[in-house]
Amino acid sequence: MKRVLILCTGNSCRSQMAEELWETLGAGEWQAESAGSKPSGYVHPLAIQAMQELEIDLNANTSKSLDQFKDQPFDLVVTVCDNAKESCPVFSGATETLHWPFDDPADATGSDDEKMHMFRRVRDEIKAKIESYL
Repeated sequence: MKRVLILCTGNSCRSQMAEELWETLGAGEWQAESAGSKPSGYVHPLAIQAMQELEIDLNANTSKSLDQFKDQPFDLVVTVCDNAKESCPVFSGATETLHWPFDDPADATGSDDEKMHMFRRVRDEIKAKIESYL
């Protein structure tokens, strides 16, 4: 089984959605983990809601630090924000490293309904990128 680590700054939105999408789309061939360079300590409620629309449950997920994965081998490391790309250590065990920057849905403004448009867009962009890679 191949392993992928998805890195972001806060590990509350993009990397959380990407982790579970990769697990689902990888169909048992991939183990996905996600982490943040400065973990927020929570998973964003609108990320949880956006993923529930795809019948993927993030309720048990937690925001994790990349430090807990530094000495683990990964086939692939993917950064999903520019800050993570700049602040991430080199993962010597990674066969491949990719940078896929996505807008941060946590920066969306307006009502929760208006913010959900951005969460859905970013979720769908992440899903399409993973599908294309796989």
